[in-house]
Amino acid sequence: MGKAKHSRFDCAPGCAVEAAIGLLDGKWKSIILWHLLREEVLRFNELRRRIPNVTQKMLTNQLRELEEDGLITRKVYAQVPPKVEYRLSELGITLKPILFALKEWGDEHLDLYGKAKLV
Repeated sequence: MGKAKHSRFDCAPGCAVEAAIGLLDGKWKSIILWHLLREEVLRFNELRRRIPNVTQKMLTNQLRELEEDGLITRKVYAQVPPKVEYRLSELGITLKPILFALKEWGDEHLDLYGKAKLV
């Protein structure tokens, strides 16, 4: 069962942001997209090696959702053992400036990670 989709986009200001964030929500989606942006084509086990803390089940689910949302493409080769490759779709490639902006922001604010919030 996939995630719930927005049924309409003619809503209040901020709805477009909510819809965009909805495509990227999930602990590993942005990281998967980042690796595919940098490497262009990766197989499942290559992604697992690059994201060591993700479980096989979670990676599978996140890849399925990204494919369902049209952000990545999945190519299956008819061979034994099966070979499956993932890459950014044309739509996924349009996220490049957003992912680079997130990385730049993260680089600038990495020192905030894990610190207690000031009240």
